[in-house]
Amino acid sequence: MVFGFADNVSEMWPKISDSRNTHEVKEMQFDPISDAFTRIFNAEQAGHYEVTVNPASKMLGSMLNIMQASNYIGEYQRIENGRGGSFRIELIGAINHCGVIKPRHSVKRSDYDKWESRYLPARDLGLLILTTNQGVMNHYEAKKERVGGRLLAYIF
Repeated sequence: MVFGFADNVSEMWPKISDSRNTHEVKEMQFDPISDAFTRIFNAEQAGHYEVTVNPASKMLGSMLNIMQASNYIGEYQRIENGRGGSFRIELIGAINHCGVIKPRHSVKRSDYDKWESRYLPARDLGLLILTTNQGVMNHYEAKKERVGGRLLAYIF
């Protein structure tokens, strides 16, 4: 060392591990439903046959039930791992696009056509998933039940 300076940088500063390359660091989830729909869409686009989404919740389970009844996904099962659980979902290649609607707009029972034209590519193609006071349902069931609610997601 000359005049108190280090010859190279490694002597001057200690080695700090780069935590971005390890699997220990986990990012926070602010919207688990949005993360789940993003994982499903990305896996579908990549041609995967199954995807695991976590954490599991009752609302996500209800949404998956609607998607399964409409033949957008195959079988799914809940897996308890002690950390919020997860869903393993079988993909069948029927999803062209899906996503979460933010902000969660309130929908009157007379305004379904407006929201269909905004989020779905054509009339009678795809689903809007919404939560109502009678539970989570698609917009066809909500029209039939004559109830309004809040939009959660779309799929086609």
